[in-house]
Amino acid sequence: MITNTEWYRVFLHAAETSNLTKAAQNLHMTQPSVSYAIKQLEEALGVGLFDRLSKGVRLTQEGQALYQHVRQAFDELDSGERRLKKLKQFGEGRLMIGANGAIIKHFLLSLLDRFHARYPDIRIQLSQERTSSIVERLKKGSLDLGFVHLPVSDEEIHIIDSRTSPYCAVVGTAFADWARRPLRTEELTELPLLLLSPGSSTRSFIEGWFRSQGVEVEADFELNSLDMLAEFAERGYGTAFLPRAFVSPRIAEGSLLELRTDTRLPDRYIGVAVRKHQSPSLAAGAFLEMLQQN
Repeated sequence: MITNTEWYRVFLHAAETSNLTKAAQNLHMTQPSVSYAIKQLEEALGVGLFDRLSKGVRLTQEGQALYQHVRQAFDELDSGERRLKKLKQFGEGRLMIGANGAIIKHFLLSLLDRFHARYPDIRIQLSQERTSSIVERLKKGSLDLGFVHLPVSDEEIHIIDSRTSPYCAVVGTAFADWARRPLRTEELTELPLLLLSPGSSTRSFIEGWFRSQGVEVEADFELNSLDMLAEFAERGYGTAFLPRAFVSPRIAEGSLLELRTDTRLPDRYIGVAVRKHQSPSLAAGAFLEMLQQN
């Protein structure tokens, strides 16, 4: 394959002007330089590309066959350059993010609103998933970045930012007496426990907190979303352990009551995860810059 694309550019201009002098003018070259480039290309390909006429040049049959491909190739290059320009100007592009429901609602949504207002032509693709699924998708390259619960131990994943997410234990008004005094951890097990389904990082976090105090727990209700946990807690089915930001409106209105524990629930940490050694897209880079300014 001939790698000197400049020969092909000269060939294209000569073919479309049918005149080496005009081609040289268009290319800001001398006419001998144009003639030399075409001769080099003909020798490299082993065929004549032009018939030399008294008032210009004309493509040979072989030259005509080559012209169609060269024209298409340069059109594709022009199209590629135009698209890159649009990407640089954020006239198009795609941002692929993964996060769980609580993070989306109380942290990510406001950022997405700002990003969408600033870059309305960027297509945002958001997947609501567990941390483990987000990590796997990052490794496969099907997400630009993910908002995950920490810690994440994977040598292919890099955490570029982290934020705290305080947790609390809440019940409905049916258990109002339990909210009037501090509770020992063991006492919490006397209430029905509402937990996420096994396999979630939040379930592991809550079980780990109990276990660190020598208490093993079993879930009375296993649900698939924080919304469902809050709903069942509000209806009086037991205790749910939820991000404070997630339930603060319900606590403020009195439909949920926060339980005080002798040993407070530790804060969780939300991390912004990316795949190691992978350059962010222009859209992802703009989003991360906005995130760091937040």
